[in-house]
Amino acid sequence: MSQKNNLPGRKAYRSGAPGRPKPPRKPGSVAHVRPTETHSDKGEHRIAKLLARAGIASRREIERMIAEGRIALNGETLDTPATLLTSLQGVTVDGNLVAEPTPARLFRYHKPAGLLTTERDPKGRPTIYDKLPADLPRVMPVGRLDLNTEGLLLLTTDGGLKRQMELPSFGVERSYRARAYGTVSQTQLEDLIEGIEIDGIRYGKIDANLERRTGRNQWIEMTLTEGKNREVRRVLEHLGLEVSRLIRTRYGPFYLEDMPAGAVDEVRQHDLAVFRKSLK
Repeated sequence: MSQKNNLPGRKAYRSGAPGRPKPPRKPGSVAHVRPTETHSDKGEHRIAKLLARAGIASRREIERMIAEGRIALNGETLDTPATLLTSLQGVTVDGNLVAEPTPARLFRYHKPAGLLTTERDPKGRPTIYDKLPADLPRVMPVGRLDLNTEGLLLLTTDGGLKRQMELPSFGVERSYRARAYGTVSQTQLEDLIEGIEIDGIRYGKIDANLERRTGRNQWIEMTLTEGKNREVRRVLEHLGLEVSRLIRTRYGPFYLEDMPAGAVDEVRQHDLAVFRKSLK
């Protein structure tokens, strides 16, 4: 089967695509709050949020770095991610001063199958970071694709943008094409629009359509907004299908189109700005 048939040729960005939501302390000073709080009414934010926004690492990774004593403020090692700051002035990571965040950047990456969407793997398996271009800035994946899933993976320098695009409350759609073996009807797929519960886990509405069938092999297109772990595979397996290939073709208004496997390109700032306005 040709790549042209597998990967629909569409624009990399489409404005107006679904994804809208339903309707002072001195710089460098520190305060501590309960772990559940993320900001105050004085323009302060948790240090993990500020560092993620600056593209240092994900919030989870930053919390780990704080626990390892790698982050300091004005020379004093921090011991809690609950530290509140108004800016990154005086903050160092591994002894290096952290610059204030620059404008967010977003990249499209055609992830091949066989790569983990993680920075490091204890088992030594290859990750996306082993294959990304060396001149790419420090980026974080928006959501994840499992080891054997291929297709569009968005990468960003901005932790705040990453979080917005991942949260189900913002309703950013993801589309997939799955090649599966077995028997399923269009009626069964249409029932997924009401959501489904599998082994005690509730999955939200899924817009699923039978694209074409050859014998007992079929291509199914699915669009969802939650993106739970292995959601597409688990739902199709629950319907008695065996997934042999899974490709993400869209995330929000950004499309994979005919991008070659392993390729990376940057989303235009104008298109990114239009998309970010749709999230508010």
